[in-house]
Amino acid sequence: MAKKEAVTVQSVDRALTILNMLKEHPKGLGVTELSHRLNVSKSTVHRLLSSLLLQGFVKQDVENERYLLGLKLIELGEVVSSHLNIRKTAAPYLNQLAETTGETVHLVMMDQSEIVYIDKTESEATIRMFSRIGKRAPMHCTGVGKAILAFLPEEKIDEVLTERPMTKFTENTITDQAEMKKHLQEIRSRGVSFDLEEHEEGIQCAAAPLFNFHGDVVGGISVAGPIMRVDDKKLEHLAVEVKKVSQEISSLLGSANG
Repeated sequence: MAKKEAVTVQSVDRALTILNMLKEHPKGLGVTELSHRLNVSKSTVHRLLSSLLLQGFVKQDVENERYLLGLKLIELGEVVSSHLNIRKTAAPYLNQLAETTGETVHLVMMDQSEIVYIDKTESEATIRMFSRIGKRAPMHCTGVGKAILAFLPEEKIDEVLTERPMTKFTENTITDQAEMKKHLQEIRSRGVSFDLEEHEEGIQCAAAPLFNFHGDVVGGISVAGPIMRVDDKKLEHLAVEVKKVSQEISSLLGSANG
């Protein structure tokens, strides 16, 4: 088993090396050239190229049979770039929101059927939330996860709710799909989502979605804090502020709804 894993890693390493080599040779490289540079057999290079070709990471010039970088890399690059742009664009607004509310602010994006925290501005208050950049969380029980989920296409919502179990984290967690769909309709109507101790006991938050120039939801922001500070009155204040800031960020991302 260990030997098989090592071979798999070696294959990935060689495939990535090929991509880096092609990056330095815009006119492309042939199988023989790659074989010499990698110091492996032509048959091995051909197998690697076949996989890369199938996935769109490389393409072959039909005239000289050389291999070049494929369009799939442009697609991936645009995705990474859009993520970085959102973080850069949102940063000053996250700081402003944290200062205005006195609570912790998060910026998240969806990855498969979860959310990933990609930025955070910590509260100056004595009692702080335990959260970190890179942390993953379910969508069905987090305010910002529900804010994103509510504005996805209906078929994507169904996919998310069926792909992962709607785990019950607290007494307030919604675990029924029909109830969740009704809840998402309410979120769409008001443009703001709440987490009323649904993921962590003692933590409440208000959240809102972020949209791009296509009108697609691309992320979300939330303001969260302990229930001893975030009572119902403050939660309504957080909702107003987070919605306003989310619209400002969305506008900068090109959304007509910003």
